[in-house]
Amino acid sequence: MVHDSIADQITDDTGLNTRRKLTQEFWFFLFRMAVVINGLALFIIVGYMVYYGLPAISWDFLTGLPTEGGLAGGILPCIMGTFYLSMGSMLLALPMGVASAIYLHEYARPGLFMRIVRLAINNLAGVPSVVFGLFGMAFFVASRDLGGLGMGVSIAAGSLTLAVLILPVIIGTSEEALRSVPDTYREASLGLGATKWQTIVRVVLPAALPGVLTGSILSISRAAGETAAIMFTAAASYNPRLAGSIFDEVMALPYQIYSLSVSSTDPERTLPLQYGTSLVLITLVLGMNLIAIVLRSKLRKRLTK
Repeated sequence: MVHDSIADQITDDTGLNTRRKLTQEFWFFLFRMAVVINGLALFIIVGYMVYYGLPAISWDFLTGLPTEGGLAGGILPCIMGTFYLSMGSMLLALPMGVASAIYLHEYARPGLFMRIVRLAINNLAGVPSVVFGLFGMAFFVASRDLGGLGMGVSIAAGSLTLAVLILPVIIGTSEEALRSVPDTYREASLGLGATKWQTIVRVVLPAALPGVLTGSILSISRAAGETAAIMFTAAASYNPRLAGSIFDEVMALPYQIYSLSVSSTDPERTLPLQYGTSLVLITLVLGMNLIAIVLRSKLRKRLTK
């Protein structure tokens, strides 16, 4: 009887392990399929843009100024405008976002107020970009008589609007990066006599920097591809010159694509220009992301040594 019960128990354990293994393999199969589908979709989109956009790419197209109201010529002002707006928003949002994350994770006391603040940050991350665009128009662009700062449609107003838009993403990813740093790092630093601020600056923040850069990568991608947020604050449909100051309006790649596809009276004529501009935008975003990814990889290797 004892041997029979032991054999039955072994059989039950074997069957349970088999079911667990099958369940695990099933879910892993779904995960692999999700990766394949996403990768295939990305490959199709990029391949489509390359196929139709590459014939429009030339040196004159990349370095020339637009003509005929933006329906012909080059897109250099669009490239530079997108770069100015993306870098300007990152220069404003990254320090503020990291500082906010440090306060929320390292200094703020848990409680109802902090839960409300985090809920507000999470909700802001999901607000449509057109809402941020209307806010930027009312607060940054509008004249002081109307309650705004009176910047007008300019790089400064667009950068500030994009900074507000990407700030919740940077705060969230930076706080997660700080949370991933083991508490033993802090305890060891404090045990050696360092102050809390020295511990954060010299120990915690360098260890969290790769995660912070991950948030920066996501933010650059979103800022560079936004249309609704800049159409009210920074972008011009036609401006055949480079910006001379941060208070000038600029052309931008995403808004140029929108203008060509919606405002053109001859969409068939501008179709190659649309594909070429889209390909340049994708390349610019991938290039900025690649720089951040390489920098993040070097930081991780330095931390693991």
